Amino acid sequence: MRIARFTTGDSPRYGILEDGSTDLVVLKGDPLFMPVTTTGERVELDSVRLLSPVIPRSKVVGVGRNYAEHAAEMGNEVPDEPILFLKPNTSVTGPDDPIVVPGYAEEVDHEAELAVVISRMAKNVPVDKALDHVFGYTVANDVTARAAQRADVTWTRGKAFDTSCPTGPFLTVDLDVSDLAVRAWVDGELRQDGRTSQMVRSVPELIAYVSTVFTLLPGDIILTGTPAGVGPVRPGQRVEVEVEGIGRFGNTVVKR
Repeated sequence: MRIARFTTGDSPRYGILEDGSTDLVVLKGDPLFMPVTTTGERVELDSVRLLSPVIPRSKVVGVGRNYAEHAAEMGNEVPDEPILFLKPNTSVTGPDDPIVVPGYAEEVDHEAELAVVISRMAKNVPVDKALDHVFGYTVANDVTARAAQRADVTWTRGKAFDTSCPTGPFLTVDLDVSDLAVRAWVDGELRQDGRTSQMVRSVPELIAYVSTVFTLLPGDIILTGTPAGVGPVRPGQRVEVEVEGIGRFGNTVVKR
């Protein structure tokens, strides 16, 4: 099942995109916080504007260097413990919204990623129970101002600026994410082409580890890391990201 968050010019709503359909079946309210119940209304997918499938009430947790080849291309070793960083909910934006390069950067890097959306409170969750806390999965672009990331002691300026976390196009429920393609294109040129099976630490391992540091709340997003092939995206270019089984979306880069 794929869930869309969308607007037709009014307040955001949610809908289910059934397999083989071009219609969204409209839902009553946010499916993260109430039972999935339809209103009976259907709208054409082509007639709506898709939004980020979820806006976290709390946080986005990023995981650094979770693909060995990406760590190597950046001149780093795979860490003994996952490297965690936070992105605020103001970094989250949706399909076709602009990625705005901050004033202190000339360009940003694309990082296509599988994103995990948490369904219920999680703290010190064992690995074998971790997937019980997953609502679904979406696609994310962990946009990074690389020079700022390298220049600072923390990754905050490089990772947490507004519009630095495009997500979409859908939230997919009940998906086996153990071996899915993760790709990125810039102006139609394929830049990243990896698989989730290449992750150093699996989704259950990441959820378990993150929950030892932060209490995870419904709607929180965990970014699971990016495969090799990251590179710059300059103002005027368009970057598209995809995870197999979820979908593909893009954003144009602009300079503030």
